[in-house]
Amino acid sequence: MIYLLEDDENIRNFVIYALKGSGFEAQGFEYPADFRKAVSECPPELVLLDRMLPEEDGMSVLKWLRENNATSGIPVIMLTALGTEADKVEGLDSGADDYIAKPFGMKELISRIKALLRRTGGLSSEKITMGNISIYPSRHEVTADGKQVVLTLKEYDMLMFLVKNRDQVFSRDELLKKIWGYDFSGESRTVDVHIRTLRLKLGKCGEIIRTVRGVGYKAEENGYDE
Repeated sequence: MIYLLEDDENIRNFVIYALKGSGFEAQGFEYPADFRKAVSECPPELVLLDRMLPEEDGMSVLKWLRENNATSGIPVIMLTALGTEADKVEGLDSGADDYIAKPFGMKELISRIKALLRRTGGLSSEKITMGNISIYPSRHEVTADGKQVVLTLKEYDMLMFLVKNRDQVFSRDELLKKIWGYDFSGESRTVDVHIRTLRLKLGKCGEIIRTVRGVGYKAEENGYDE
């Protein structure tokens, strides 16, 4: 998962769209407080960080990431309009792994993300497995019992999230926030519909997605509905 902290809605939506189109899981945040909360609950594999933000400067967010033991190793790329040599040196010296000045090209950004993830081991795992389900993040593909399964983007995001957080129970509201975003205004029934279609598409392999009655859902390799 890649987190983007960017207060410009147009840039944020464009970058998230491009990241997802390139096979990455991505989520955008406008405010540092929402970003910090999400990082504390589910640390990302990489952070794209704007520098001029509401509430606080991006440099203080970077400092928070680097001083926290749980997040100190997360790769960070700064995306900012402050593109002088002095600005870049300050960002890199403060702990950023890369620094890209706005405006930037999406092809260059995607290339730098992949290069940074390779260096830090984020792309070292070409396959994530659970039971007879295999997920290939770099190709955005899923197989069940060796056969490719065609999923919608949200079905894929749901499966990836549950598998990566296996054995953890998530309520419908938590899944709405994680998969659809914090500003989603739909009903929790949306989660039930996607879980149902995901199970159908996975066939027998879909049994890993368990219902915890009165709570929500989890992925468990040898579990049962509770």
